[in-house]
Amino acid sequence: MASVARISSSDSSDLQGIHADVWHAHALASAPQAVQPTGDARLDAQLPGGGWPVGALIELLQPAGVHSEWRLLLPALARSGQGPVVLVGAPQLPFVPALAAQGLAVARLVWVTAQAATARLWAAEQALRCAEVDAVLAWLPQARGDQLRRLQMAAADHHKLLFVMRAQQTQADASPALLRLQLVPQAPTQAQAAGSDTLAVHILKRRGPPLAEPLVLQARPARLAVWLAASQLPGQPPAATQEAHDHALDRIAVAA
Repeated sequence: MASVARISSSDSSDLQGIHADVWHAHALASAPQAVQPTGDARLDAQLPGGGWPVGALIELLQPAGVHSEWRLLLPALARSGQGPVVLVGAPQLPFVPALAAQGLAVARLVWVTAQAATARLWAAEQALRCAEVDAVLAWLPQARGDQLRRLQMAAADHHKLLFVMRAQQTQADASPALLRLQLVPQAPTQAQAAGSDTLAVHILKRRGPPLAEPLVLQARPARLAVWLAASQLPGQPPAATQEAHDHALDRIAVAA
């Protein structure tokens, strides 16, 4: 039976001779593939390679009823290219004016409304195999590890951005995801101003040391926050505010 060599902290000279492509567990790995910057410098600094890995499964876990994925992904999607961004099983219709305001051309969106889990998996895999597609977002709350592995392989083979949204309860399940994050919206306290909601981003899995504390980001991009504030000014039609809160992109969803 082959033995595994152990290098102690005193063997610093041995560490110097390890090839640069070998990941050291005490540091963030350099991404072996291309990355897409997230649009947030603080988040980029915590991700191997400095952004979302292209050609890998990225898993976002959220509590029931929470849909904060757009806040995190929209800046990168807007700069991911000119090809389609495929939404498979999105629970809510994205709000078109907010998408356009953040730079994502609405003409790029392809919304697949499959309900059955098998249909969603099939649609996501086919989208990953399509040469024109730049990114796939799939809501797969009941996907198994072997099914996710198929998507991971398709993303790697065809060099696509792949984001899979799953329930927070799956945190203890094994996953082939290269990157795994948990998103938790936080409402403002009484001492904070209205509209100062934040989003806690827990990095559960990455090629690097564990992140002890979550990153706390603004729950809404600055331009979107200004737009929503303007929609609530006196004299604005009530429908404008209601329309903004009826779509996943603009609404701060909380657990039921």
